[in-house]
Amino acid sequence: MLRSPSFEGALDFASRLIRIPGLSGREGEVAACVADEMRALGLQDVRIDAAGNVIGVARGRGVAPPVMLNAHLDVVAEGAHDEWEVPPFAGIVQDGFLHGRGAMDIKGPLALQTYAAAALAGEAPGDVIVAHTVLEERGGLGMKHLLESGEVAPAAVIIGEATHGDVCIGHRGRAELEVRIGGVAGHASAPERACNALELLGDVLAAVREVAAPPEVDPVLGPESLVATMVRALPESHNVIPDLAVVTLDWRVLPGAELEGLTERVRAAVAGRIPELPEGFSLDVHAPVEVQTTYTGLTEERNLLTPGFIMDPDHPVVEAAARAVGRRDGGGPAEVRPWTFATDGGWSCGVFGIPTVGFAPGEERFAHTNRERLAVEEARWAFARYPELIRSVQEALA
Repeated sequence: MLRSPSFEGALDFASRLIRIPGLSGREGEVAACVADEMRALGLQDVRIDAAGNVIGVARGRGVAPPVMLNAHLDVVAEGAHDEWEVPPFAGIVQDGFLHGRGAMDIKGPLALQTYAAAALAGEAPGDVIVAHTVLEERGGLGMKHLLESGEVAPAAVIIGEATHGDVCIGHRGRAELEVRIGGVAGHASAPERACNALELLGDVLAAVREVAAPPEVDPVLGPESLVATMVRALPESHNVIPDLAVVTLDWRVLPGAELEGLTERVRAAVAGRIPELPEGFSLDVHAPVEVQTTYTGLTEERNLLTPGFIMDPDHPVVEAAARAVGRRDGGGPAEVRPWTFATDGGWSCGVFGIPTVGFAPGEERFAHTNRERLAVEEARWAFARYPELIRSVQEALA
């Protein structure tokens, strides 16, 4: 017996998903649950691909191109459980909110998308592909593999990252760089015998600030941002002078940025601050390579660059989406704006050129926090808007 694609069912599904932890690369149990739910809802061609992405299809009437609904399967770590108001994996509704890790980033919207597609089976102008991807939180290997493989070929993509009911049309990309300062280790009791890698840290951080100001600015996406987010000193001992300090940089870049050019800008700024390295020191700026392995065993070496993208606000897909969603107060088309954070839309639109918009309930300020929550009534409203959104986007493409 097929499961009814109701909002209450979607909310229950979201609660069950929250109770399953699924860090990047460990999404297997979440994926199995999603695939089972797709089958129970009557979606067709349900499968898990080589990367671990879960795919299903709600067949349409065949008079319009297919549209893909996308959310991701992974979540970020929850941190200390006693710092949460509600236990992070309880998945309960309390005070009008669904609480827990993934409530709005992104298991709540994932459930809404999956159920909304099932509700349109046989009624949508074209097929509705539902594809939920792995490793979005670590640069989007799942979406990259999905589109490279040709497993799906959507004419447009609707991303389920939180938009608070607006229609989002792009975001800055994210590049991760490292500055590695080398020295000579020594006993802390005899600093004259060592070259302390931390001694150059101040100049490196000053150079990073110089690169970041003034930032490049896009009229829609706003300014780039560059900030140091982590410093690791090795060896990790309180009484050893470190011979290596690694500074991690998070650079929110405009679409089209390339790692080579970004690396050279930081390298030049550091050289301006430290024109000659003191004897015994070394310094290198590079884009680190991370070996990523999906829970299915697919492995790829890659730099951590999530592409940015921007859709023309006058694009027919954007205009159709804004009209279809509307405002919660009934006052005309939805607001059209970019996201602050990065999404898998950087791959679908920025790299593969597929028209991409975002729509989902949820407030960005709760993402990656120990207060993560999704307003139930906002989610109910968004669920009700999805059918018209999908139809309108498909009709704009027909």
